[in-house]
Amino acid sequence: MDARFLGIAELAEAPSVAVVVDVMRAFTVAAWAFAQGAEKIVLAESLDEALALKARHPDWVALKDGPPAPGFDAVNSPGLLRSVDLGGRTVVQKTTAGTVGALAAKDASLVLCASFVVAEATARLLRTRASDSVTFVVTGEDGQADEDLACAQFIARRVTEPGADAAEFLRRAAESRAATELTEGVRQGVHPDDVALCLELDRFPFAMVATLEGSLMILRQTAELP
Repeated sequence: MDARFLGIAELAEAPSVAVVVDVMRAFTVAAWAFAQGAEKIVLAESLDEALALKARHPDWVALKDGPPAPGFDAVNSPGLLRSVDLGGRTVVQKTTAGTVGALAAKDASLVLCASFVVAEATARLLRTRASDSVTFVVTGEDGQADEDLACAQFIARRVTEPGADAAEFLRRAAESRAATELTEGVRQGVHPDDVALCLELDRFPFAMVATLEGSLMILRQTAELP
């Protein structure tokens, strides 16, 4: 498998297969939302679009980065979301990097959204598809976020080396700038367990696939892989 690792701004053309990685915290949160019963996640292009969708669908759950804000039901924190019952609900998610990356790759034939908590399921889906070329979109810090690059590189290795050891990749993520900022309270809308939850390898048995449905980019979990 030919793996490329690009920042969002480097996506000059639509890749065939894109794996959009945001470890801290968008696609860890998305996985938790599905684990808490969410049916689907709408990836919003802007805060205004998220609020407009919420206004049209009052039963939807809108979440964003940063501190709580009027019109939003939750923030982009796995530690805070894990106690929320989302059974059958639609979630609208807008984040600084993860949702932006997924929307930038929306014209790919296959778009997967990933983090460490769904790493193996993502790798297995890529193995099943036998993709010759995969573009990993490193969303954080203009493509320089080491937690996202480490996760992307780990998933790429897992595709060709099932059972590859994750220790070094998780160490890099734990020592990343994002992990430090979350731990030290530099970022708002944070639970003390967020970093640890973002580093839980293979917590969930599903991958997450984003597809265009009408004008919206919709993220859904795959069926559990055998």
